[in-house]
Amino acid sequence: MSSSQRQIRLGAFLMGVGHHLAAWRAPGVNPADLHDFEHYKRLTLSAEAAGFDAVFFADNVGLAGGAGSGIAPNPYYFEPLSLLSALAPLTSRIGLIATVSATYLPPYHLARKFASLDHISGGRAGWNLVTSGSDAEARNFGLEHQLAHAERYAQAEEYVEVVKGLWDSWDDDAFVFDQANQKAFDPAKVRALDHVGRYFSVQGPLQSARPVQGWPVIVQAGSSGAGQALAAMTAEVVFTAQQTLEEAQAFAYGLKAQAAGFGRRPDEILVMPGVMPFVAETEAEAQAQYDQLQALVDPRLGLGLLSAMAGVDLSKFPLDEPLPDLPPTEGWQSRQKLFVDLSRREGLTLRELVGRVAAARGHHVVVGDAVQVADRLQAWFEAGAADGFNILPPTLPDGLDAFNRLVIPELRRRGLFRKAYEGSTLREHLGLKRPARRPAPVAANPVLQAS
Repeated sequence: MSSSQRQIRLGAFLMGVGHHLAAWRAPGVNPADLHDFEHYKRLTLSAEAAGFDAVFFADNVGLAGGAGSGIAPNPYYFEPLSLLSALAPLTSRIGLIATVSATYLPPYHLARKFASLDHISGGRAGWNLVTSGSDAEARNFGLEHQLAHAERYAQAEEYVEVVKGLWDSWDDDAFVFDQANQKAFDPAKVRALDHVGRYFSVQGPLQSARPVQGWPVIVQAGSSGAGQALAAMTAEVVFTAQQTLEEAQAFAYGLKAQAAGFGRRPDEILVMPGVMPFVAETEAEAQAQYDQLQALVDPRLGLGLLSAMAGVDLSKFPLDEPLPDLPPTEGWQSRQKLFVDLSRREGLTLRELVGRVAAARGHHVVVGDAVQVADRLQAWFEAGAADGFNILPPTLPDGLDAFNRLVIPELRRRGLFRKAYEGSTLREHLGLKRPARRPAPVAANPVLQAS
């Protein structure tokens, strides 16, 4: 394999006991693994042994439906930054990406937490930047309703600039620790941020040294118009849900064209669609796994999931008729559009759409043997529809184990995936440059004085 050959990037998206809506009911799955740290430790070490670029943990900050009906567990059990901090010393190479919303956590807290994780892990941290799009989350922070979609993204744009500014508080060589002269750091190499904007007022500087990677890798998961604009400006990895090769191509090329408008090169932004692989020794076995899980889906839960993601209560509509026209949502606009487009393109009834969404929440599903799954990934990769993929195992640990055992060797045989890590940081794995510290804003205060 030539060292210059373009490589597929792979993230292991680990969520509870699997991504399929019925994963917790599957034979061989232990639902109690959801709250067992050893479960996540095993998964992460397995992903590292397979050579994944990173593990990826999603999150939200509200239990959908409140106390709910008890018919399914909430997959977002552990707070992801705490979980990754515990996993960091148990691993040595794999990247550690956590979702943290820019809607409710103050930017100073986020900048400090991710800087700490980057130092603890030796440069393997990544931040998945999202905005919170549900009323259940809003009510945990003193609001009756979520912020309007446009308002959330305007706030997020300022938020990420504040976070970058805090990470840039210190020069890389600011700490000198000169014991003889009682000088811990060079005051000429650290500055306050003194940010005063529409949404945030943050003095700074950050308490810790500049992160190992300069900035932890910035991931972004919104695919609406506003989400794409934010990604084009700020993201280095974009996690997206696309159903077809053509849609994925249009998204990837369109996003990189937008990024070029901000003076960014195509290789500065990696597009990684989510893919749920049902893979086994034969296509028939893989199809049987898929069918088994689909048969376990509780229709109430499936309709509730679709309603939550579409931003509309769909329980009042006939299940065996086409999806009706939906009003605009202030929630996940890109996911609502994906569901509408899918139902119209394939002529699905609401019941059939519920079944499709139950598998992977709108992400692409591949069913087959190792060659068939690798063929699909390679086709999207070579067509420019993806720089890599976030792999969503339908059940855990079995789904991840099957992918590692069957698909990873097939990708390596084709020269499309690394045989071993060549670097030590997440940026090195992904081929992303370490950002230089940006110059101080014109309005910033003079350098700090030693105290």
